[in-house]
Amino acid sequence: MDDTPGIEQPAFSVESSSLSDQLATIRLALKTSPVRRQLLWASIGIIGVIVATSIGQVLLNRWNQPFYDALARRDLPAFLHQLMVFAAIAGSLLVLNVGQTWLNQTIRLRLREALTLDLIDEWMRPARAFRLTHAGAIGVNPDQRMQQDAGHFSDLSTDLGVGLLQSFILLVSFIGVLWQLSSGFVFDVGGYSLAIPGYMVWAALLYAGIASWLSWLVGRPLIRFNSDRYTREAVLRSSMVRVNENVDAIALAHGEADARRQLELDLGSVLGAMRRIYAAQINLSWVTDAYGWITVVAPILVASPVYFAGDISFGGLMMAVGAFNQVNSSLRWFINNIGAIADWRATLMRVADFRIALGETDILHAQEKRIAFGENENGKLTFDKLEVASPDGCTRLAETDVEIKAGERVMITGDPRAGKTLFFRAIAGLWPWGRGRIGMPAGERPFFVPRTPYFPLGTLRDVLNHAEGAKIDDAEISAVLGEVGLERLSSQLDRSARWEHELADDEQRLLAFARLALRKPKWVIIDEALDTFDGATLQRVLAMLQARLPDAAILNIGRGLHNNQFFPRALTIVKDSGGSALKPARLRAGAIEPPPTAVRANK
Repeated sequence: MDDTPGIEQPAFSVESSSLSDQLATIRLALKTSPVRRQLLWASIGIIGVIVATSIGQVLLNRWNQPFYDALARRDLPAFLHQLMVFAAIAGSLLVLNVGQTWLNQTIRLRLREALTLDLIDEWMRPARAFRLTHAGAIGVNPDQRMQQDAGHFSDLSTDLGVGLLQSFILLVSFIGVLWQLSSGFVFDVGGYSLAIPGYMVWAALLYAGIASWLSWLVGRPLIRFNSDRYTREAVLRSSMVRVNENVDAIALAHGEADARRQLELDLGSVLGAMRRIYAAQINLSWVTDAYGWITVVAPILVASPVYFAGDISFGGLMMAVGAFNQVNSSLRWFINNIGAIADWRATLMRVADFRIALGETDILHAQEKRIAFGENENGKLTFDKLEVASPDGCTRLAETDVEIKAGERVMITGDPRAGKTLFFRAIAGLWPWGRGRIGMPAGERPFFVPRTPYFPLGTLRDVLNHAEGAKIDDAEISAVLGEVGLERLSSQLDRSARWEHELADDEQRLLAFARLALRKPKWVIIDEALDTFDGATLQRVLAMLQARLPDAAILNIGRGLHNNQFFPRALTIVKDSGGSALKPARLRAGAIEPPPTAVRANK
């Protein structure tokens, strides 16, 4: 059990970042991306395609007047000629549309690559992932934010960005056409003539403006509802993964009913969030659908007084209607995409806040004192007045100044909840808050053995081979595996597997000690990894360490039940409620807190 004080009550709290902060964060991620050039060229390409498409749309709109006038005159030669013109314009637009689709997909792919690589890089900075895990709600389910949220944000950003750009260019292209077409419209009212320059432009702006305002008013809650849904989806997925990883223990404890009950509660939370979204979408549909139906006749109604007055031909009317529809289509981009915009805003919040939080973990508790780290030229490991701060007090050694020489074997013990794992993390540099100094032997890189080992995906040979330097031959690997009692694995060196699932807990720890022996470090620091072994297994491991690492200094943090001959020196960890304590810090990121089960699922 983790006896680190304060871990179950996060030392960090979160507050929301602003929209400008979130956009600046995404811009920084793209600016430093290795694929920024490809993304830039694809963006320039799609701008060119959209401009060319807009020119084609203008030509197609102009084609309306001669085509419909030819129909009105029943002029067959002119009619056939206009069909040929239409085929040329439509063929060109078809090629441009296919090119735009390809560029759209390219931007979507590159944008996701850029964002996900950036988030992975930020997440995998030294000690960041560890600190984020204990940073409260923002550190829950980072996998979803990097995989699902980043992908969804890339798709929405591409579609909305391209759509907005296309609508803007079409608006610029057609608003002049519509202004020119309606500049000569004169209304006769009660014997008076009233001319409104470009009145169809003003009608289109007023019409779309009212609809946009109503859409935003009704659809704005979708931002909060979507963000809440993504958080609850993450909790449900985390609960399912947790159940899947503990199926043995659940079955042995007959805990299926409890597990099912928790999954049902998490599912109910997701369904409740979805119901709120659907209710908001239904309300939004009243506005958008009504607007869509009215748009069918709106341009004709606007232009009909001039047509019935005989001031324009039928072809002119259809040309004016086409231009009005193009302008209106551009202006209604916001109305058509209000749901997607709300979804984009919620996803932006999750992705950007996550990246902001990653950076801010480095400056958390900036006002708190930190442990000083240095190197000792005399080749010794020292703890000088070391105090490790935590939210509920201070962890320290009973001796204020400790010096450990090369080759020494030291047992470090302490009462339950004294903070043994916290002390281990402080030595490793994962938990830097506190006072005093840790002096490492100059030029040496200690090998840390945690209670739960980590094995990368790959073959067993890759897991065991030296991480830096020459490869170790198979004979030595087999010999070490035999010394720790894992002879059966000698024939599986080239098999790839998830070894944390293939091996029992004790076998995983034995494999970790085999890896330790093969790497031959001069300094080893162990966190309770020996405590679970029975007597015979423990003696086998200690004998292997004695034979393989005769000159290494080994510090074992644990319960102190081991061979005193192997660990002749003993130190004690104590809890000092009057020493350095860690005050809660704040993260700007994290607008919406998940339900309590989200934090529990990550412990």
